[in-house]
Amino acid sequence: MLKGVDPLLSGELLKILDDMGHGDQLALVDRNFPAHSSGRPVVRLGEVSIIRAARAILSVFPLDSFQSHPLERMEVEDDPHRTTDVQDELLALASSQEGRPLEYGVIPRLDFYERVRGTYAVVHTLDSVPYGCFVMHKGVVFD
Repeated sequence: MLKGVDPLLSGELLKILDDMGHGDQLALVDRNFPAHSSGRPVVRLGEVSIIRAARAILSVFPLDSFQSHPLERMEVEDDPHRTTDVQDELLALASSQEGRPLEYGVIPRLDFYERVRGTYAVVHTLDSVPYGCFVMHKGVVFD
């Protein structure tokens, strides 16, 4: 047991987040995403929302400050400007955690599947929210 660490962050997930280096990418996906077929290590978080998972991850995971879009989302219905409530909430959460305004990079739905094959790992939730799929680029810790 650890003090001050979100209990959602298992030892397995903390090790993955710690082992990742600057520029490595982490996928955070919903229940409908074929996480295991990506060929990447998969950490299953079970019945938690995407937002709850993101809050835990972002409490220890710096987003890349050298990239214009260190947070990317799956495109909604072939419209790069359309977002879902969960996508909006996650962007607000990430901007708050980072202390700076962020904008999403948008990945077309079919390209997203291929993109995840290049990530370091996949965090898989059982959230059934549509288009609840994201890629986070790890940054550096300056202090």
